[in-house]
Amino acid sequence: MRHPLLLATTALFLSAPAIAEEGMWLPGQTPALGDTLKQAGLEISPADLGDLTTAPLNAIVSLGGCSASFVSPEGLVATNHHCVYGSIQYNSKPGQDYLTDGFLAKTNADEVQAAPGSRIYVIEDLRDVTAAMTKGVTSKLDGLDRYNRLEANRKSLIAACEKQANRRCDVRPYFGGQTYFLQQQLEIKDVRLVYAPAGGIGNFGGETDNWQWPRHTGDFGFYRAYVAPDGSSAPYSASNVPYKPKSWLKIADKPLEDGDFVMVAGFPGVTQRHWTAAEVRHNFEQVYAIDQQLRADYSTAIEKAVGGNKDAEIKYASILKGSDNYKKKLLGEIAGADAIDLLGRKDKADADFRAWVAADPARTAQYGQALADLDALVSESNQARVDSLRLATLNRAQLLTAAQTLYRWAMEREKPDAQREPGFQDRDRLSIRERLTQVERRFDAGVDKVLFQQALGEYAKVSADKRNAPLEAKIASTGVDRLYADTQLGDTAQRLAWMDKPASEFDASTDPFIQLAVAAYPGLKTAEDKAKERAGRMQAARSQVMAGQLAFAKAEGRTLYPDANGSLRFTYGKVTGKQRDGLIWTPFTTAEGLVAKQTGRGEFDAPDAAISKLKARDFGTYADAKLGTLPVNYLSTVDITNGNSGSATLNARGEFVGLAFDGTLDGVVSDWSYDAAINRTIHVDSRFMLWTMEKIDGAQRLLTEMGVGN
Repeated sequence: MRHPLLLATTALFLSAPAIAEEGMWLPGQTPALGDTLKQAGLEISPADLGDLTTAPLNAIVSLGGCSASFVSPEGLVATNHHCVYGSIQYNSKPGQDYLTDGFLAKTNADEVQAAPGSRIYVIEDLRDVTAAMTKGVTSKLDGLDRYNRLEANRKSLIAACEKQANRRCDVRPYFGGQTYFLQQQLEIKDVRLVYAPAGGIGNFGGETDNWQWPRHTGDFGFYRAYVAPDGSSAPYSASNVPYKPKSWLKIADKPLEDGDFVMVAGFPGVTQRHWTAAEVRHNFEQVYAIDQQLRADYSTAIEKAVGGNKDAEIKYASILKGSDNYKKKLLGEIAGADAIDLLGRKDKADADFRAWVAADPARTAQYGQALADLDALVSESNQARVDSLRLATLNRAQLLTAAQTLYRWAMEREKPDAQREPGFQDRDRLSIRERLTQVERRFDAGVDKVLFQQALGEYAKVSADKRNAPLEAKIASTGVDRLYADTQLGDTAQRLAWMDKPASEFDASTDPFIQLAVAAYPGLKTAEDKAKERAGRMQAARSQVMAGQLAFAKAEGRTLYPDANGSLRFTYGKVTGKQRDGLIWTPFTTAEGLVAKQTGRGEFDAPDAAISKLKARDFGTYADAKLGTLPVNYLSTVDITNGNSGSATLNARGEFVGLAFDGTLDGVVSDWSYDAAINRTIHVDSRFMLWTMEKIDGAQRLLTEMGVGN
């Protein structure tokens, strides 16, 4: 679980962007960006764009890992196919393969529950809480005390915010912890799968085309938000009704063209554009190489273990897709860093800042010690990052992870709620239960055992002083075969029953996975406390260094923008292709390109009905007059990262024109540095979405609900 106070993110807020397409901007920055946005082509008021009480931003929602948007007054939510993929998988089984065939609910009554733990978070507020967060935080506190003070303040702010019913609140750091914002969202717990096209459309091209251009993928799907009849958020119930959003996005009826202004609004995950040169160098020279190999080996192990077992293939489809996606992205980032000389860029930027600090005694006094402290901490934490990659492979064993979660839940329940660790407070009970429930349709004992054994091999590569000796001893004395033969945690009812048992029953249990969790706990707690102590020291140093970076940028007349950290952002750019050596990328792909790729096998197997209609040029009202055909995907210069998947793409009038779903492999290094010459975002064109809904899947009721053709 990523903890907000352990995030090494930074954010710098100034008046206007240095490069038009670069930057993931906060809603509150729109007034300062107004002139630039208007010059770029925005047709609505910049003030309205930044207003969380009106469209378009209050129609933008988070799925807790992906982004999405309301597109009807009945709580219909549009997002990527790969963002609803887990729910498609969860509802699939042999003989009911929605992954291959797609899913369409003919009526509201036919809409099915999304995977347990699915949420729709509706943004309501994003406010500065720096004063409250840093209350009592002084230079006299050591690392752990500083961390604990910040954590206590954070919990207090969240608790106060969540006194409002059905709210989910969080506090995130900016400026490396010099500034904090609280994000308040309405949490909708009843999420249902409404529609997803066949895998041959939603995932056309598979891993072969992933992160590539040209692309011909209908990466879209729909959820619906449901609430209790009185409008309050409630878990699934047959009596629940569709949620009525305050705003929803209008589907554009004017086609996009090359050069048009576009925006993307969503919840980008984490970027590292303000990390130090030493951190970036270590990441690319050591961390990424190890991480990419671990993920490649993981994917290979899954493929081998599930081969020939259709039930297991379905159960592990979502896990495998996620692993494959990220391992390919890592390869792209490594290649991209070389292509733009990322390390050289970071070295120069770092040297320029340090020279500016050293040139003035007052600046040296203000920032010099913090720089020295940060350098030492970076060196210390770099090795910890490498170790954590291998240590974390044990989490792939789902029954071990379940047992450790359950035991930690029991241990934390012995404390007052405010003193519990994040993720184990009363507010987290339902989400823990849902995660434990998910296991039943994403777990096969034989596959899990193979993955556990592979993880043990990686775990053993970490130096002995960093490993958990009691855990290893218990595994050795029990034996992997007995772990799986004698446990009852594979049964959902048995697994969930442990949520209400005291820690003493865990200590006395004979279940081998429960015994592993008990044996591992002291070592895990010690490692956690070390990480907290280091995070406290890191916050003290980095926040001061980032204050210096802000002053340096201002002195040079440069603009720095927030590093992504999971909060609501918007970015803007234009529809455009690009040229590479020997290649010209046009901004749109078309029906003809999809048909040309069709093989009828494997990753290039669109439904026969789709291919027939495309060959017959049966495009209906969705053909583009200038292109003379049906557009499928398009490129833009908008700045995105992980978490933006499913983000609505808006035209200059704030209308829905598609969904962001990918980037190109040479541009994924944008997590570290944006380069307008190479960075491109790939979008599914709304016209291809609507064509598929009408012509292929007969989703007319949804089109009518969205106001298409009305």
